[in-house]
Amino acid sequence: MEMEKIFKVYVYPDGDLPIAHDGPCKDIYSIEGRFLHEMEHNARNFRTNNPDVAHVYFLPFSVTWMVKYLYTPLSHDLTPLKQFVSDYVRVISTKHPFWNRTQGANHFMLACHDWGPHASQGNPFLYNTSIRVLCNANTSEGFEPRKDVSLPEIHLYGGEVSPKLLSPPPDNTTRQFLAFFAGGMHGPIRPNLLHHWKNHDNDIRVYEYLPKDLDYYSFMLNSKFCLCPSGHEVASPRIVEAIYAECVPVILSKYYVLPFSDVLQWEAFSVQIDVSDIPRLKEILGAISDDKYRKLKEGVKAVRKHFTLNQPAKRYDVFHMILHSIWLRRLNIELRETSSNPI
Repeated sequence: MEMEKIFKVYVYPDGDLPIAHDGPCKDIYSIEGRFLHEMEHNARNFRTNNPDVAHVYFLPFSVTWMVKYLYTPLSHDLTPLKQFVSDYVRVISTKHPFWNRTQGANHFMLACHDWGPHASQGNPFLYNTSIRVLCNANTSEGFEPRKDVSLPEIHLYGGEVSPKLLSPPPDNTTRQFLAFFAGGMHGPIRPNLLHHWKNHDNDIRVYEYLPKDLDYYSFMLNSKFCLCPSGHEVASPRIVEAIYAECVPVILSKYYVLPFSDVLQWEAFSVQIDVSDIPRLKEILGAISDDKYRKLKEGVKAVRKHFTLNQPAKRYDVFHMILHSIWLRRLNIELRETSSNPI
């Protein structure tokens, strides 16, 4: 890959622990910390200590840790997050020459916390010009696919993928259920889903909260399709969990830019259903032929490596896919500059 040969990232040394240079490595926002740690400690092929040869510059702060250490619970006041970001950009733009050369266009931040987009408002150029790598990739809230990167949300309970998801059942195993979902009734889409399908059908098993005697991952492993509705925000960790379980993801969302959609053909390994068609879920999924389902499942197996976290990172895994998405947007900056300055 051309990227592997030449792409160089400079990580700013500025900022103090724990909010800078650290991040969560378990639970729902784990991708934030895992990427940061990989970039800081293992990414020798990509990281450079010479900022003059870098293609992009990484702002290594954690929005999740901002929320933990700066936010006053229940205050609904995100000003401290924005202030931290504003101060950080002010420091690096004052101490180093690189931000001011492009107004931050070749800089990136990465955040999986729902409030990542809000925090980025701390600096208008970070929000409007820089590459923002976000789980909350919502085009109705300012996410710009041409310059921003959609980050997959990976829920690591205790910091690890569940052992049940490491070895899905063989392909010749019959999956008992047509579709499965269990989750809280928050956001605009899930109440509609639960209204139509909770306790309504034995083939489409929809629960608000799964009874304690039933196992979440066992349902995923025993279902052909896994329903992935957005909650309060567009991203859902169920998409990656479904891929691990080799359960074809069914995307139920509005305004969500799917991760790595520059290079991955989501229609080859998932089903996207309009929210207005939730009442027709069984009809739509039931009409998918065995041959089509088999191809979708093969597609899921093929892309699993692109959503896998390795320590240290391996070629084509999620860390490399994130960097590749950033690399594409770095190339896009040059194309935009060329097109806006015709000879």
